[in-house]
Amino acid sequence: MKPETADYLAKSRECFDAAKKINALPVPQVAAKEAYLAAHAFIFESTGKVVKSHSGMRTMLAQVTKDDPRIDRGLASLLGRAYKLKEVADYEVGSQAAVTVKEAQTVIEIAERFFSTIVRLLSPDLIEPPRPRPRD
Repeated sequence: MKPETADYLAKSRECFDAAKKINALPVPQVAAKEAYLAAHAFIFESTGKVVKSHSGMRTMLAQVTKDDPRIDRGLASLLGRAYKLKEVADYEVGSQAAVTVKEAQTVIEIAERFFSTIVRLLSPDLIEPPRPRPRD
C-alpha cells in the first residue's frame, strides 16, 4: 500500500469517528458530510491520481470499480447519496434544508461498510489505519 493511501484511510477513519460523534449531538447535516472519504484512498491506490472535486471522485470511482466484483454496487453508490445530503446541508434553506439523524446514520453505516471493504482490498492485513498518537 502506498503511504499516501494509508494517509487517506487514516483521514477517512478520523472523519467516521467525527461523524458518529456529531450525529450523536445530533447535528445530522454535519455528520452526513463526513461520510465518504475512503473513496479517495481507493482511487489513489488504483490510479495514482488525487481527485480534487466531487464529480471527479464519482467519475473515477465508477471507473475503478465498474468491473470489480469485490465492490458491492450499493457501496459504490454511496458517493451520490452522501453528496446529496451534503448539498442539502450546505445549500438548501427553509424546510428543504433538513437532513434527519436517520439519513445521516444510514450514510455513515454505508460509508463504514465501504471503508471496511476498501481497507480489506488494499491491505488484508490492515484492520484499521494507524491513528495519530495524542501529543503530550
